[in-house]
Amino acid sequence: MAITTGEFDFVREMVRKKSGIVLEPGKEYLVEARLSALARQQKMDSASALIARVQGSPGDPLHKLVVEAMTTNETSFFRDLHPFEALKRVVIPALTVSRAASKSLSIWCGASSTGQEPYTIAMTLRESIPDIDSWKLTFIATDLSSEMIARSRAGRYNQIEVNRGLPAALMVKYFTKQGLEWEISPKLRSMIDFREMNLTQSWPGLPPFDIVFMRNVLIYFDAETKKDILRRVRGLLRPDGYLFLGSAETTMGLDDGFERTQIEKSGCYRIRQAMAKAA
Repeated sequence: MAITTGEFDFVREMVRKKSGIVLEPGKEYLVEARLSALARQQKMDSASALIARVQGSPGDPLHKLVVEAMTTNETSFFRDLHPFEALKRVVIPALTVSRAASKSLSIWCGASSTGQEPYTIAMTLRESIPDIDSWKLTFIATDLSSEMIARSRAGRYNQIEVNRGLPAALMVKYFTKQGLEWEISPKLRSMIDFREMNLTQSWPGLPPFDIVFMRNVLIYFDAETKKDILRRVRGLLRPDGYLFLGSAETTMGLDDGFERTQIEKSGCYRIRQAMAKAA
């Protein structure tokens, strides 16, 4: 049975308040499909029954599960390729020169999903900086979903997942076959600090960053939430740092403190020079 308009409105408002994600009218089918799956996991009859329980129990842990069910976790290794080519050919070489004295580098993946993006960056770092183990590396990857963080920390992927974008040479070098899955090597897993974090809430314990990947997440927020997130990212990005957004995302009309820079076939964003000098 399809969810009602009232049930949809309740879910979309709750999700907006707790995560900043905007579910536009017309997404009823998405809400019903995802909550029907969650209802089955919870041994409940329907999405409507699950929504009724959430409505009647403000402190129920199901609230968090409903919000997490509404997040989109589409990802793959080397997704869109060009940002990682830019990272390998331009960004990492430039930063290894400018950070040569301190031998320190800090990176944040702000929507890490099941871990393919941060692990792709980790592989790119190891392939680009032979002595990376002698560097002081701060690499933080965050996601709203506790389930996604758990999966990322486990670093185990099925054959379809490793076939999507991962070059065979890197699969052999950085993964070990474990039954029907491929497990990431401990030396890659140990590079990354995976943390559960909601981008629309406070960002405790984050240091200044040289590189920020905030790809394919801003598209789910309204304009004011995007502005707030970009403002706070700019506050954490070092004056000569690099911000990577998704191909359908931009800072234009949202934050004039950034300017777009074309690198290889990928665009990224940097703090405008006047603001960088002021900082």
